[in-house]
Amino acid sequence: MTTISEETIFQIILHGGDGKSHAMEAIALAKTGDIEGAEAKLKNAEEALNQAHRIQTSLIQEEVRGNNATISLLMVHAQDHLMNSITVKDLAREFVDMYKVILKKG
Repeated sequence: MTTISEETIFQIILHGGDGKSHAMEAIALAKTGDIEGAEAKLKNAEEALNQAHRIQTSLIQEEVRGNNATISLLMVHAQDHLMNSITVKDLAREFVDMYKVILKKG
């Protein structure tokens, strides 16, 4: 069994947190009518979450190759943090789209 380094785990947490922050900023910008800014923040969120997802994918690929890792509570936290961040980004997309419709009608 291998051990996943704390540095790798914190990279997942860092990029996941950045993605979530950008997504929340997108909602705030859309709420003020700045759809262009909101779209830019959603793009930033996607990029940050893609970085975290690449790390996650490499860990999964290692396990598929038979290099099983010891899973720590910190790694479980990182996975939970990433999945929640992805959910927030998905919901932010819906909010931005909703504000577009409201502004168009309004």
